[in-house]
Amino acid sequence: MEQYRHMQNRSCEYFPCHSGIGEAEFNCMFCFCPLYALKDACGGNFRYLENGIKDCSRCGLPHQKDGYMHILSCREQLLALGMQDQTEKEN
Repeated sequence: MEQYRHMQNRSCEYFPCHSGIGEAEFNCMFCFCPLYALKDACGGNFRYLENGIKDCSRCGLPHQKDGYMHILSCREQLLALGMQDQTEKEN
């Protein structure tokens, strides 16, 4: 495993924070998922609560073995969101 793609924080009180992923493979690199802002296009197992908040508690995508590469594959979408936000601020 390439070390820059994987890290663990076993001293975290929540480790591992999602079930269904083997402890040895569990990746803490993206403790907070950078894909949250992509809403329905993130590719993870999420649901929307009645109050409209996106609940990712059932999603382990960023913590899985290939989660790092999935997140990198979405970087263009994330950059576009950032550009859109900047454009809206300027107008």
